[in-house]
Order: sequence, then C-alpha cells, then structure tokens
Amino acid sequence: MNSFTTAVVLLISGMIATSAEAVPIGKTAEWDAPMGKVTFDGKLHADKGLKCLDCHSKIFKMKKGSTEMKMVNINAGKFCGECHNGKKAFETSNPANCVRCHKK
Repeated sequence: MNSFTTAVVLLISGMIATSAEAVPIGKTAEWDAPMGKVTFDGKLHADKGLKCLDCHSKIFKMKKGSTEMKMVNINAGKFCGECHNGKKAFETSNPANCVRCHKK
C-alpha cells in the first residue's frame, strides 16, 4: 500500500464513530478520532465568511450528535470534504493536512 493510500485509509478511519456538533461562533467542539482529537472552531469558519446555515442542515444535521460520519470518504466530497476539497479550503486528500484537524 503506498503512502497516499495509507493516509486516505487513516483519514477515513478517523471519521469512524464521530459525530458533528453544532457550534456557535466563538465556541469549539471536540471529539476523539483514531487519528487524534478533532477540534472544530466555529469562529475560524465564521472568520472565513461562513454562516452556520452554510453547513447546517445542508451537510450536517442540526441536532447535536445526529450526524454519524462512519466510514465516510470525505475525499469524495462528503461532510467536511464538501469544502475541504483543495478549491474552497485545504484538501483532505493531502496527507500533510491531516494534522490541521487531528491532534495527538
């Protein structure tokens, strides 16, 4: 398995058993993932011009804990991958970007 494929597999694994949480501007949400804790910063996204309804409920359900990202290939444009595709925001398929969200 080449390093790119390994990174993609690890990234997908990182999404297993995690859920999205609605986060007000200025607040963060954290959840544990196999590749390391993920922190979503509402202010960081708002500072980029995004509004809550840009993602909720188009991409993520509104109710806390209701969106399960099991075995989801975000590199195919699902969930975070809708924007983190290398065009709107940094691409999730680049293994160098894993540490931007996943902290060990």
